[in-house]
Amino acid sequence: MTIQVSPSPIPNSDAVSLTATLLDKDAYLISLLNQVSASKTEGWLQSLRESAANVVRHSSIPNTREEEWRFTDLSSLRQVQLNVETLHITSLAEILPETANSRLVFVNGVYAPELSAVKDLPPGVLVSNLAGLSVTEQEPVQKYLAQAEGAQEVFTALNTAGITDAAVVWVKKNVVVETPIHLVFVAVTGESATISQPRCLVVAEGGSQVTLVEEYRNLTQGVYFTNAVTEIWLGENAEVSHTRVEREGGEAFHIGKTAIAQARDSRYTCHAITFGGKLSRHNLEVLQTGEQTQTTLNGLTMISGKQLADTHSAIALNYPHGTSKQLHKCIVGDRAHAVFNGKVFVPKPAQLTDAAQLNRNLLLSSKARVDTKPQLEITADNVKCAHGATVSQLEDDEIFYLQSRGIDENDARKLLINAFAAEIINQIPVPSLREILLNTVNSLKSLTND
Repeated sequence: MTIQVSPSPIPNSDAVSLTATLLDKDAYLISLLNQVSASKTEGWLQSLRESAANVVRHSSIPNTREEEWRFTDLSSLRQVQLNVETLHITSLAEILPETANSRLVFVNGVYAPELSAVKDLPPGVLVSNLAGLSVTEQEPVQKYLAQAEGAQEVFTALNTAGITDAAVVWVKKNVVVETPIHLVFVAVTGESATISQPRCLVVAEGGSQVTLVEEYRNLTQGVYFTNAVTEIWLGENAEVSHTRVEREGGEAFHIGKTAIAQARDSRYTCHAITFGGKLSRHNLEVLQTGEQTQTTLNGLTMISGKQLADTHSAIALNYPHGTSKQLHKCIVGDRAHAVFNGKVFVPKPAQLTDAAQLNRNLLLSSKARVDTKPQLEITADNVKCAHGATVSQLEDDEIFYLQSRGIDENDARKLLINAFAAEIINQIPVPSLREILLNTVNSLKSLTND
């Protein structure tokens, strides 16, 4: 294989650096570490966990004095006493027909075999939980699990320190998987607030193709914290289409990390949809490890009430002839607050790079807020790069035009909002999921209350 396991780092990434000289330990963070690391494993996995736990012990939860977190205040998370709690469910709603036989389900981070179904996949495709792999099957996993860039970021390290299981998708060289693979992470609350730490590892060897749906949803209402990490490795000429859907509960905290490494000629597409959570943060980091990669990042955030949704992306184009296209949209109503920070790094060796980044924001209330910061850092001198951001409201003349065609004002507003969202949703390659998400947009209550 040509996947590089030890790539060069992303410059100035939003990873929180270790504070080895910290005089006072972060008591809340240590309490979380004690909760998630209580269960023990054996062998290489336990060694991996202990190394990550040491990182956590010398780190601290970020605060608003740090540039990368200045708009996302985690003090409300610190006020919640979280516990690891294993709960069970007997059924799963909204099963995608396209993935009826290619689905892994985890409940509070614990594999649920009775809700999962993996069969009829082509030879050369491994879809399983980590604990269900044989010793022989686990050997190659050791080379990739927790080896992606940013492994020492505090929440990523916390996730690694608590690994007991993970979703593993491995596609062998030149295998084309026609069936989408659905990874479902369900949160269930019990008597106390819970913490769960879903983990995914996806390896697409050279020349392979796979479509992946990664979904976070809740089954019961209540306070909980989801700390998720997904690592995706693309070999030479591999292609991965990745849809990430976050539909957490209204009182939930969600922090997610998606780390991608792209080898030469590989093609990666991400559709990141964020609807849920009281506070959510998605760190999306793409590292180019070879020439002529293609990266497409599409994002949609739709929030209301007092929700806060933060998207931070970093694309490191380290080699020539790379192409990246990013479009992230935010629809913000009520008193909600959306944050977008996107970085594209183009160093001297990355000549003939073509990179474009655009953040478009639609504010539906006078008290809605968005903070946007698209960034390009370029030292190469023969590139085509552009970035920008727009913030707008629904246009009165557009609403009036629709009203003149017999559509009432409320329906006219909904029609314009749906059209804004559909540009992203319609690009998702799974028809039933597109329909579910469009119906979700249509069913959301008014976002315009001041």
